[in-house]
Amino acid sequence: MNSSYNELVGTKLSVNLNKIATLRNTRAVGIPSLTHCSRLCLDAGADGLTVHPRPDRRHIRPEDVADLAELVGRYEGAEFNIEGNPFHGLMEYAERYRPTQCTLVPDDASQATSDHGWDLSRYGDSLRPIVVRLKALGIRVSLFMDPDPGCVRAVRELGADRVELYTEPYAAAFAAGRVASVLASFRETAAAARIVRLGVNAGHDLNLSNLAPFLEAVPEVLEVSIGHALISDALEFGLAETVRKYLEAIRRS
Repeated sequence: MNSSYNELVGTKLSVNLNKIATLRNTRAVGIPSLTHCSRLCLDAGADGLTVHPRPDRRHIRPEDVADLAELVGRYEGAEFNIEGNPFHGLMEYAERYRPTQCTLVPDDASQATSDHGWDLSRYGDSLRPIVVRLKALGIRVSLFMDPDPGCVRAVRELGADRVELYTEPYAAAFAAGRVASVLASFRETAAAARIVRLGVNAGHDLNLSNLAPFLEAVPEVLEVSIGHALISDALEFGLAETVRKYLEAIRRS
C-alpha cells in the first residue's frame, strides 16, 4: 500500500444500506426490498455493502444480515462490511456470517448515528480480545477513529488491519468553506497509518460534492462507506445511477 493506491487500484465504494431499511420499516409491506436495492447497487458497480445492525433493530434486522451475506456471496469480489459496537451484539453476526470486514464503532445504543471514534486509552484492553477473535475468524478488522496521527500505532498494536476515519468534521468544514482547517489532521493520520502498514477507510457525511476533494487530499483511502447522502441522492437520480455517480467521483480523485 502506498500513496499512489488510488491511481493503481481505486478506492472501493461500500454502500451503507441503513437508510433503505429505515424507510422499509415504516410500513409492514416489505417495500423497499433491501435485497433488491442491494442488487441494484452491486450491479451498478459498488464494491460492497455495509450494514449496522443495532440492538433496537431500528433499521437493519437479523434476517437482513443473513439475506445480504448470501447475496454478496454471489458477486465475485464483492465485500460485506458489518459495523457496530462489539459490546452490543456485533460478535453474534460476525461469528455466524463471517463478513469480509467488521468495523468496530463506539456508539451508544441510544445514539442516532456514530459521532466519535474510539478512546483507546479507555477501551483498548477490552477491544484486544475482540480483535483477536475476529481475525481468527478470517475477518478484516477496522476501528472507527477520529483523525489523530497519535492513535494509529495504538490501533496497529491492538492487531487491527485498518482504521476508518470519522469524516463528519471534514464534511462540516467543507460545507462551511473552511476545509483547509481540518484536512491536515486527516492527511497526517493517513500518512502515519501508512508508516505502520495500517489500512485507511473513511466514512460519515461524505457526498458527491466533497468526496473527490477528500480523496485527492488523502490518497491512502482504500474504502469509503457512504449511506445517508447516497440514498438521498437516489431520490433524484435513481439508485443505480447514483452509485455510478459516486464511482465517477472516486475516479476523478
